[in-house]
Amino acid sequence: MTDLEERAAPSRAGALRRAAPALAGYAAVRALGLLALFLWSAARDKSAYTLLTARWDALWYVRVAELGYGYEVRLANGDVHSNLAFFPLLPWLERLVAAVSPLSYADGGFLVSLFASFAAAWGIFAVADRVYGRRAGVCAVLLWAVLPVGIVQSMAYSESLFTALAAWSLYAMMTGRWVTAGTLALLAGLTRPVGLAVVAAVWVAAAASFIGDRRAADSVGDGRAAGQGAPRAPAGPGTRTRRLLGMLLAPLGTVGYVLWVGHRTGKGPLGYLDVQAGWRNGFDGGYAFARFVAEKFTSFPAALAGVGLILGVASVVWLYVTGVRQRQPLPLLVYTGVVTALALCASSYFGSKPRLLLPAFPLLLPFARSLAGLRMRRSAVVLGSVAVASAVYGAFWLNGSGPP
Repeated sequence: MTDLEERAAPSRAGALRRAAPALAGYAAVRALGLLALFLWSAARDKSAYTLLTARWDALWYVRVAELGYGYEVRLANGDVHSNLAFFPLLPWLERLVAAVSPLSYADGGFLVSLFASFAAAWGIFAVADRVYGRRAGVCAVLLWAVLPVGIVQSMAYSESLFTALAAWSLYAMMTGRWVTAGTLALLAGLTRPVGLAVVAAVWVAAAASFIGDRRAADSVGDGRAAGQGAPRAPAGPGTRTRRLLGMLLAPLGTVGYVLWVGHRTGKGPLGYLDVQAGWRNGFDGGYAFARFVAEKFTSFPAALAGVGLILGVASVVWLYVTGVRQRQPLPLLVYTGVVTALALCASSYFGSKPRLLLPAFPLLLPFARSLAGLRMRRSAVVLGSVAVASAVYGAFWLNGSGPP
């Protein structure tokens, strides 16, 4: 071990010890959710493990891992559901697990999501700890765990993997590790289309840093001319080079896959949009979602759901505005804004919107900050009660309509 490694190892161990309460709490919440799911499924004579690994999108990821790209389903109405809509990192990892172990592709997806969910929890803690302190970091992780759709974190889906990559990329930006941030953004871009949010955060944060360097350089010149004390020095050439390299790396995952799909379909750079259109997915600024909500008010029972949807959207917007007012770091605001916009303004699969918002964990930071200010017993009661409700809802949801 080199001197550098000897110095870094205690730091990593210390970071893990600092995050240990958050990770232990996360494990307890997820265990409760899985227990509720297995008990509920057993009572209905269903396989909980099948619900987690072999239904909905999980099947599409397994098909990519097993057969590669090119599989599609043609529906009677003319729609074409192509597996090109699913980004490749999770299937690659499923294939890797199956290649080095006796596990199946579906087992590999579950295993990847299991480890990725803990990596995501640790990343969320690291971000929240840096912004608001350790107690807020623990609360942020537990809030993410007890979300009503939190059971998705344990499914063979890509949400946990993406959130882990995004959280650690954001943390790397906040700590000036630009090459790491860009590399993780590249991997996030190979995981989900919303990887664009991580790319945007890298580019905007890096651009703001370059502007800050320019202002710092001007301040140094002005301070010396006026005989004042030395202002903050701008970043050196090495830091600026690493920052630029991070910016160059960040979009390669998303851009590379989209261009490959365009080449594969023979439709050029817009080929991926055609693939999504086959699933009736698109971005219309929220028009279709607004019409979907408005249609709920045509009858009284449905109107209650419409009110709930309006309150839900208003809550998301309020949380984002609160984050702005609390001066969250720029990378968090950019990332959260893009994730939220893409989730709310998509033109299809309206029932998926809570799941699509799952990676937008910075929205939880205002709540985490408030909970951290409460007495520990009170915050434990609040989080414990919500954890039980979330576990029951997750079991009910997956045994019913489940995620599309």
